[in-house]
Amino acid sequence: MADRADIRQGGVHIAVPHESGAAHVTGQAVYADDIAQPADLVHCHLATATIAAGRVTHADLAAVRTAPGVIAVLTGADIPGENEVGPVIHDEPMLALDGGEKVHFAGQPLFMVVAETLAAARRAAALAVVSYEATTPILTIDDAVSAGSYLSEPYRMAKGDVQAALAAAPHRLDGQVDIGGQDHFYLEGQVALAWAGEGAEMHVVSSNQHPSECQIVVARVLGVPSNQVTVEVRRLGGGFGGKETQANLMAAGAALAARLTGRPAKLRMDRDQDMIVTGKRHEFRIAYDVAFDDRGQILGLRTEQFARCGWSTDLSHAIADRAMFHADNCYFIPAAEIVSHRLRTNTVSNTAFRGFGGPQGMVGVERVVQRIAYHLGLDPFDVRRANFYEPPGGSGERSVTPYGMAVQDCVIAEIADDLAGRADYRTRRDAIAGWNRDNPVIKRGIALTPVRFGISFTTTHLNQAGALVHIYADGSVMINHGGVEMGQGLQTKVMQVAASTLGVDLDSIRATPTRTDKVPNTSATAASSGADLNGMAVARACQTLIDRLSAFAADHWGGAVAFGHGEVSVGGTTIRWADLISAAYLARIQLSATGFYATPDIHWDREKADGRPFLYFAYGAAVTEVAVDTLTGEARMLRADILHDAGQSLNPAIDLGQVEGGFLQGAGWLMMEELVWDDKGHLKTHAPSTYKIPCASDRPPVMNVALWEKGRNPEPTIRRSKAVGEPPLMLAISAFEAVAEAVAATVAATVAAGGGRYPQLDSPAVPQVVLAALASVAK
Repeated sequence: MADRADIRQGGVHIAVPHESGAAHVTGQAVYADDIAQPADLVHCHLATATIAAGRVTHADLAAVRTAPGVIAVLTGADIPGENEVGPVIHDEPMLALDGGEKVHFAGQPLFMVVAETLAAARRAAALAVVSYEATTPILTIDDAVSAGSYLSEPYRMAKGDVQAALAAAPHRLDGQVDIGGQDHFYLEGQVALAWAGEGAEMHVVSSNQHPSECQIVVARVLGVPSNQVTVEVRRLGGGFGGKETQANLMAAGAALAARLTGRPAKLRMDRDQDMIVTGKRHEFRIAYDVAFDDRGQILGLRTEQFARCGWSTDLSHAIADRAMFHADNCYFIPAAEIVSHRLRTNTVSNTAFRGFGGPQGMVGVERVVQRIAYHLGLDPFDVRRANFYEPPGGSGERSVTPYGMAVQDCVIAEIADDLAGRADYRTRRDAIAGWNRDNPVIKRGIALTPVRFGISFTTTHLNQAGALVHIYADGSVMINHGGVEMGQGLQTKVMQVAASTLGVDLDSIRATPTRTDKVPNTSATAASSGADLNGMAVARACQTLIDRLSAFAADHWGGAVAFGHGEVSVGGTTIRWADLISAAYLARIQLSATGFYATPDIHWDREKADGRPFLYFAYGAAVTEVAVDTLTGEARMLRADILHDAGQSLNPAIDLGQVEGGFLQGAGWLMMEELVWDDKGHLKTHAPSTYKIPCASDRPPVMNVALWEKGRNPEPTIRRSKAVGEPPLMLAISAFEAVAEAVAATVAATVAAGGGRYPQLDSPAVPQVVLAALASVAK
């Protein structure tokens, strides 16, 4: 950690504390639900459907309307604008009781109760008498395929002649892997607070990753133009993608209640309802057919991806697209075909989650590589190494992806080799083989897996950001931008960028809440783009101010101008920053500027499935060792070694925290977090008592995490840094594959050259799934 002098001076590439860190640990940080409640605040509660498919045949809400404390009971018919909260395609009614009465999943909001207290609203909602005509729900991937239930036609990416490669190859394997979903389980639940202003004005405080989209949705529901709606976000208690679109329902509900009652309104879900009503990570099935040579080098690969999207579109098309973009991970595949099926089911509409489909695509290809290695009796790391995209400066023959983009920055071989040495991978692998020969019950496994993750929104127009920077007459600085702080340290990094650009102390910078009336038309804080986009926009605004101040100083005092550390050198004379600003103010120099950044050199032709959807790639690798109890199916991580490329990190302390947190969240997804629906479509794992997320004891006892010292982004990103929000999650695939190796070790043939038997391990690798995998190799 930097000393106090460095912290005060700010700048980038140093480890300064999170700007709200002290407020977090002391409880002083203000979240949406902490805002002092106005005396006339009303509370909202969503009443939800109890069937997964069918229609409402009768709804008697009379007892609800007359219950104690109830102010209003609102249905779709009461919405002044459009009864619609779908973010892209308008296929998601806000309240299902609107005349159509169709029900698409158990938990779909039917109507909303507005009452003096939240308890009164909940008690009243329970008095509703609702009758249904239920139909058989489509719940699983198998159900949807059998019923032909799709959101759209299949989408395909391809290069080369896959069929010829498969037919002519010396070796060929096929199989599939099922990959479970995941609940976001942010510590702060979904919440919004709204106040009606003069005329049609509406102010909304929301726990939301995409304020501009929230503004559009609220305006749509209220039937007003966007300039009447202001959305404000100070911070989130976690988002992970679960508040990119899902938070709009809460914001629109609170705004609707505020508009129709004339009183401030709050809509806050409890944990159970939050988990039932809001979307998850997409469940996937990935089927593959792969051709390879004696060295394990892939000659051709056909992959089919089946994504369970839920009842409405949400962001499923973009998520499924990104799964396709990452179906190759770090591996050059000369002939490839990737086909994606987006399935509609009577379950909650799945949504963005850290990695946005990329993790599912990577799990598929990592299973392919692992099976190739076992088929040939080779070390899986050697097979991975043989298939890597070529490093920078290569011939270009092994650089083109299945979607036509040349990979020109592939440093994964160097990172993986470095990590293998640091983690003593080869020696430990041999030792684990010895352990497994001597221990019949507890088996161990080790795996080294790489990550190559594309950075940019694949929807090209979202790659833009704006910023507003004010310098006040006393020299203090206020910054505002479209990014949202959700614990990831975005504000800290952007403040460091501003301090370094202006040459002032970090203490003089203040980052203010994200507001749609300060910076308009911004993109979601997602796709690991927060610092890349908003940092560059703030830097450009600051540079505009520096250019103005330089011209003023040169004219006012004469001589060359240089800024740094709270002082300005003009013609050899040193002037305090505050004195320069005071003089500029008196001289009527504009001390406010906007900045704008649009990611260059990216394009995507979706019809042709060809282009450059990413500006660059983030890389990393992990070695994880696990132990599996073959009697109970329990799996535990024993050690993890991680080396991750953050480029020239803007803040190494924050980035290390992101790597550690991402890895553990990914391990939770692949190892323990299980979503269970019954055959009626009811989610049974909707509370901490039934849905298990990783805790401190699930962290490997030995965990060595480092940022790659040689990291430097070849693209002109903000201070040559690389995004670090999503890529580390996929490092946890090493833990999943290590479990598979431990399971495979139960059969002697699998550890001999050419043994070939490899377990059918699906995720999450909970005990019953591990036991099934053990049975699969014992046959």
